Amino acid sequence: MTPIPIIVDCDPGIDDTIALLTAFVSPELDILGITPVCGNQPLERTVRNALQICELGRRTDIPVYAGCFRPMLREPIYGQFHGKTGLGNTVLPEPVKTVEPKSAVDFLIDTLTAAALEKKRTTVCCLGPMTNLAVALRMNPQVAEGIERIVMMGGAYREPGNRTMTAEFNVLADPHAAHVVFSSGIPIVALALDATHQVMLKPEHVAEFSNVSGRISQTLAELMAFWDRNDVRRYGSRGGPLHDPLVIAYLLAPHLFTTERARVFVEHESELCMGQTIADWYGKSGLEPNADIVTKVDAEGIIALFLDRLSRYAEKAVA
Repeated sequence: MTPIPIIVDCDPGIDDTIALLTAFVSPELDILGITPVCGNQPLERTVRNALQICELGRRTDIPVYAGCFRPMLREPIYGQFHGKTGLGNTVLPEPVKTVEPKSAVDFLIDTLTAAALEKKRTTVCCLGPMTNLAVALRMNPQVAEGIERIVMMGGAYREPGNRTMTAEFNVLADPHAAHVVFSSGIPIVALALDATHQVMLKPEHVAEFSNVSGRISQTLAELMAFWDRNDVRRYGSRGGPLHDPLVIAYLLAPHLFTTERARVFVEHESELCMGQTIADWYGKSGLEPNADIVTKVDAEGIIALFLDRLSRYAEKAVA
């Protein structure tokens, strides 16, 4: 089986860390590069976090390219649930590798242009605000021809927002970028809060992950414990929703997800509803659907998948 070529566009982030660590030990995925963006933390911090995660996962072979330092038009906002560094209270290894001299936007343009010419289109995994990709599309719209599909975490449809009453953080952080991407015509799989709130990382799961993950067990347990929202009223249980890791899970096990096609609109003008994603489920707009929205997730299957993948760090330690 030929690995799926992917670019991981992210803003690490505790849940980004879990997503990356899972991707690192998944041979089905060929990670061409990691492109941090301003999001959960300022760019300088998300770049450093990405380098540290590569060090922890022993994947310093993967290049890291620094992305956009601010949203396209709005002032930056930062995450509320990741601690001061974006990684909770956990200290990751000092990075030995350094960021690449090329910018993330230039990397996206060059890589996706080449992918189009070689007819080897690439999947772009968007785990944070979509500024990098939107700027690349604005600078060179032809990069769309090199993208197989976008699998992204962001938005909220039937669920309320997690940063405002109506908006999910990744989209709110750069709604203009989200508008550009959803208007691009590129196939999109959208994992919104509607999906991620179905998969809660509960305290009992943290213990299971810690038991199987070998040399990264202590780090993983600390990150996951910090992620516990302890908001039973909202989520129905202790724990935190597995947002960004579901993007990687979708690539590895699409059979665990149910999707529904719809036209997605992004509010990028009204301050009251800024960043809201609206799905036209029933064709009221008269426009063709532009996204496959995940509506149902097999939560038990997802936890089993991550347990299997993260247990490979114990196997690597033995090997």
